[in-house]
Amino acid sequence: MAVIIFDLDGTLLNTIDDLGYACNHALTALGYPAHPISAYPAMVGNGINNLIRRALPEAERTEANVLRVRTHFVPYYDKHNTDYTCPYEGISELLAALKSQGHRLAVASNKYQAATEHIVTHFFPDIFDVILGERDGIERKPNPQIVFDILSRLHAEASQVTYVGDSLVDMQTATNAGVPFVACSWGFVPRQQLVEAGVRQIADRPEQILRFIR
Repeated sequence: MAVIIFDLDGTLLNTIDDLGYACNHALTALGYPAHPISAYPAMVGNGINNLIRRALPEAERTEANVLRVRTHFVPYYDKHNTDYTCPYEGISELLAALKSQGHRLAVASNKYQAATEHIVTHFFPDIFDVILGERDGIERKPNPQIVFDILSRLHAEASQVTYVGDSLVDMQTATNAGVPFVACSWGFVPRQQLVEAGVRQIADRPEQILRFIR
């Protein structure tokens, strides 16, 4: 059976409101201007530190300031990361179908590990075989190490994998890992941007992913 690796934010779950509110909380706590929630989809995808960096005023984007904001972001997000977050329509049914077919499922996220585990197990208990997020000492996606770590834990080969994500970071991760990529058009990256980047396999609804599973 196949191994299907899913990105989290923008693929399985619409997390943007909780991310935006947490970032605005942290920014305003330190006297920085907040952003409309609608601005946050363009800021996410490369981990919390890069989200914060993009949200800071350009002249304030130092590593020290990123870490200062993060100290306010993480405690708030840990308490509120399921307030508005929800699965995209059809995702729970897709996961149930894949599981019933005997496929092994994993999450590969650039969200820090504790939050990744909490959110995935909250919304999808007993569904995923491996849940990996950002971990100390491991480079974030598009570095393929997270894919290799999932394969190692599942004792699987790259030839068994399909990688599903919504962003160009996910596309590059799959390319770097040497595994097929399926993009979902309901996430944070517009469909046309995926097409222009050369993505050939795009699902417009979760059930369409089934046709791409080898």
